[in-house]
Amino acid sequence: MAATRYRRFLKLCEEWPVEETKRQRDLGVFLRQRVAHAFREGENTHIADPSACDQMYESLVRIHTNYYKNKYPRLKDTTFTGVTVEDCKMILATDILKQMEEMKKGTWRKLRERFYAKKSEEDSK
Repeated sequence: MAATRYRRFLKLCEEWPVEETKRQRDLGVFLRQRVAHAFREGENTHIADPSACDQMYESLVRIHTNYYKNKYPRLKDTTFTGVTVEDCKMILATDILKQMEEMKKGTWRKLRERFYAKKSEEDSK
């Protein structure tokens, strides 16, 4: 049975898309790493809890096939802010997040310096 489970997880990994815009934060990459770690011995891997393994597989399949998106359709493909799916993907891209961090760096540094200054004053009392 472990061989069957292993093959099912491998097939799921093959089908799961990888988003290049989310380097090192992509669910597809994380899933592949976890499957490789969990099935280190391939088809010969001993599974301690087969029911939990099957449940995890079924949950991942539901996510992959958009089961709940299809079961509970939305009237509009926007959020309450009016942001579309494409806008969210662009905002969550790794490059954009890095640019935003660089822009915020000055503000964060100022806040950190203020808090450290207050803390050192309190410590000296």
